[in-house]
Amino acid sequence: MKKLLCALLLLGATSTYAQYTNQTVKVGDIAPELSFNNPEGKAISLKTLNKQRYILVDFWASWCGPCRRANPSLVKFYTEYSKKKFTGAKKGFDILSVSLDNNQEAWVAAIAKDSLYWKNHMSDLKSWQSEAATIYGVQYIPQAFLLDPNGKVLGAYLTADQAIPDIEKLVSTKKRKKFLGIF
Repeated sequence: MKKLLCALLLLGATSTYAQYTNQTVKVGDIAPELSFNNPEGKAISLKTLNKQRYILVDFWASWCGPCRRANPSLVKFYTEYSKKKFTGAKKGFDILSVSLDNNQEAWVAAIAKDSLYWKNHMSDLKSWQSEAATIYGVQYIPQAFLLDPNGKVLGAYLTADQAIPDIEKLVSTKKRKKFLGIF
């Protein structure tokens, strides 16, 4: 009886995990391009942003309670890692926030209220019909992807803070040598 119960629990856990596993963009894939407008109406491109830096692509929306509750951790994540040096990435690390909002004012207000102070925000303001969500197979939010400087997907996460162990491995451990005590 215990074996049967354990098997049923394992089966349930596996099917639940599969339900929340993105089947479109997988670890090892080259990340699909995204090019949408920022809050000021200017098009920004993932491909351009990704050059020589690690990127965390974070899908969210102003109306998403779990997203909003996760944003303080995302801000802390950005504060912690945006100024660090990374192995193989001359320009370090940045975040690209992709919003599934359909209301410009609510989107911009949430960016301000949650102090999402990095400059890379994009949305096509089509909510769940967002082209970005379709391209990435996003069926729930929050959801995040960590990309290397060549655009390869290093990780896919339910929340951005789950990327911390992976990004921590990429932080450069090289220390600069002092030259005549100047540096």
